[in-house]
Amino acid sequence: MTGNSFCSMKDFLKQTGGYAVIDGGLATEFERHGADLNDPLWSAKCLLTSPHLIHTVHLDYLEAGADIISSASYQATIQGFEAKGFSREKSESLLRKSVEIACEARNTYYDKCGTSSSMDDKILKKRPILVAASVGSYGAYLADGSEYSGVYGDSITLEKLKDFHRRRLQVLAESGADLIAFETIPNKIEAQAFAELLEEGDVKIPGWFSFNSKDGVNVVSGDSIKECISIAENCEKVVAVGINCTPPRFIEGLVLEIEKVTSKPILVYPNSGESYDADRKEWVENTGVGDEDFVSYVEKWMDAGERLDDVAAQIGEAIAIR
Repeated sequence: MTGNSFCSMKDFLKQTGGYAVIDGGLATEFERHGADLNDPLWSAKCLLTSPHLIHTVHLDYLEAGADIISSASYQATIQGFEAKGFSREKSESLLRKSVEIACEARNTYYDKCGTSSSMDDKILKKRPILVAASVGSYGAYLADGSEYSGVYGDSITLEKLKDFHRRRLQVLAESGADLIAFETIPNKIEAQAFAELLEEGDVKIPGWFSFNSKDGVNVVSGDSIKECISIAENCEKVVAVGINCTPPRFIEGLVLEIEKVTSKPILVYPNSGESYDADRKEWVENTGVGDEDFVSYVEKWMDAGERLDDVAAQIGEAIAIR
C-alpha cells in the first residue's frame, strides 16, 4: 500500500483485521545494534552515520509483523541539522532520506514475501503496510526533556510553532510516506499548530496525533487530554488519535477518556514506564515494567476499545517498548 492508494485509517484497519501493529521503539533497537544516540539529533543521528541500520531495523519490524513503520525523523528537523553545520538543501535531503529508507524497507519486505524468514522459517506474506513520517514535538528538537513536560516558555506562540514545523512537514509529506505521525505531543498549543498546518493545504497526506501523559488524566503539560483530542477530532485530516511514550498503567484509563470525545481509530504505543534523564539523554533502567508485565497489559487495552495498537512487536529476544 502506498500513499496514492491510502484512503482512510478505518479502511486500512478493515484490511488488517480490525487492528494494526505499530513498530515503535526505533531508538531502542538502534541502541541494541550498538548505535550511540547521545546526541541532540538522537535517533536521527543514524541518518548520518548508519542508514543501513535504519533499513535493517525497519525490515526486522516488518518481518516480526508490524503493519505500520515510522521513519527515523522523530528528532530530525531542518533547524537541528543546520545547527550541525548542514545546508538547508542537505537538511531537507536528510528528511526525505528518512522516509525513503522506510519505503525501501517495505519494498525489500515485499520482495522477500513467499520466502522463509531468517528468524523462524515462517513464510512472509504480502499484506498492506503503511509508512508513517515521524514528527516529534518542538521539545524533541530542543533535546532538553521539554517534550516530557510541554513547558516551552512564554516566548513560544502558536505562530512560532507553525513556522518551526511548516517546511519540515512539507518536505516529509512529499517524500513518499502514507501519513504523518505527530508523536509525543505534550501540550494543546502544539496540537493546534499541527492541526492548522494540516488544514493549510500544503500537506497533502493525512496524519495521526499521539499525546503523552504522566498522570493518566492530562497530557504532560497539564492540558486536558479531552481538549487535546478534541482538536484532532475537529481536523478532518487527522485519521487516528492516541497515546505514546506513556507508562502502561495509565493507558486503559486514557483510552476510555479518549473514546468519549472521538470517533477516530485510537492508537496506543506506550513506553515501559521508565524515567527519562534529559541530561544523559537516556532512559533510566529498572524504573519501568518488565517485558512480561508490559505484554500482559495489551488485552486490557483491547478490552478498553482501542482499534489501533502497538502490541510490543517482538524481535528475537527483545521487545521494543519505547
